[in-house]
Amino acid sequence: MAAADSPAATLRRRDLCSRGIRLAGKMRADVVDLLDTYVERQGLDASASVSAVEGVPVAAVERWDEQTGTQRLLENLAAYRAFRVLLAQMLEEHREQLGEADAALGRALASVLLQVSAFAYHLEELLRLESRGPPSEEGAPAPPAPHLGLFERKLRGLGVLRELAQWAVRSARDLRQLTKPSPGGGSAPSRAESP
Repeated sequence: MAAADSPAATLRRRDLCSRGIRLAGKMRADVVDLLDTYVERQGLDASASVSAVEGVPVAAVERWDEQTGTQRLLENLAAYRAFRVLLAQMLEEHREQLGEADAALGRALASVLLQVSAFAYHLEELLRLESRGPPSEEGAPAPPAPHLGLFERKLRGLGVLRELAQWAVRSARDLRQLTKPSPGGGSAPSRAESP
């Protein structure tokens, strides 16, 4: 990572990573709270099994310890951009379904959506610092929301929130990995840690 050569860039990266770790921790706590509320308000069983949901990025990764810092940042950014779209769809469905009948759940969804957007911006800043620059979102239209029945939408929402909580954990680990000193300026993988 080219920007790692200067001490100022190293300090800036550490600062951004530390703030990102705090943001990810707060986001995870809020998503866990939202999950509890979501399950209760949607009348779901907390232990309900949800198969992989189309369009939802999976936090688990093979060979996590072999990824470079840039790969970690790019995968995180792609995931949070996808979650931004998915949460916006959930919020729209919630408004159509319940209107203002359940304003608390709507506010919680909107709050997490804002956190996801802020975190994506934070990752873009880190990529700029690495002289990489974030990939453009242009030319990639948002996928249309699938036409699902009410119960399927509720389960899809549950799957989205569960995976987002996992991503918050992975993101904190990825950012911690970036702050570790190594010959590659913090970008070399460590074999000691795995999500």
